[in-house]
Amino acid sequence: MTLDRFYPIVETADWVRRLVGVGARLIQLRVKDRDRSSVADEIGAAQAICRAAGAQLVVNDYWRIAIDARADFVHLGQGDLDTADVPAIRAQGVKLGVSTHDEAELDRALALAPDYVALGPIYPTRLKAMAFAPQGLARIAEWKRRIGAIPLVAIGGLDIERANACLATGADIVSVVTDITLNSDPEGRAREWIGATRAP
Repeated sequence: MTLDRFYPIVETADWVRRLVGVGARLIQLRVKDRDRSSVADEIGAAQAICRAAGAQLVVNDYWRIAIDARADFVHLGQGDLDTADVPAIRAQGVKLGVSTHDEAELDRALALAPDYVALGPIYPTRLKAMAFAPQGLARIAEWKRRIGAIPLVAIGGLDIERANACLATGADIVSVVTDITLNSDPEGRAREWIGATRAP
């Protein structure tokens, strides 16, 4: 299945339901500050929603639970890679996405033959304090030359105009958090993203 170019990141299965309802087909569930049982419940519910809609669920970090839920993808940050059992993830047929911010992290990611590579933050982001300065559009083109056919995800500080610039520069997929979740009309904004990123 080809990965959709619109890739929202949300915190709950309810958000997954809302965005799948307006046409999202690739969604990351990033659950924070919850006990393991609650995390498993959220992932299981989100996976059921995505499976029913023909969408793909990406589980952030919780690779063991993702395997149990038969999620489509696991997304791992560089710190997560220190403890994750990547061969076990692969053995269960779960695809892998990896965050990168610099050359060393990209080399580490590529050694794992990931199913996509994420680069960020492209622009300043209000989601969380970042240890890395904004990457900028030029880094997207550089990363795409390095990774070739592997899908490249641009993330960090994106709105629709910036997302289109990322796609034009070489990103295959654009990921968004706050431009959807903090919008007064999240579903309407998601429709705008879908319309922009799926345009011919």
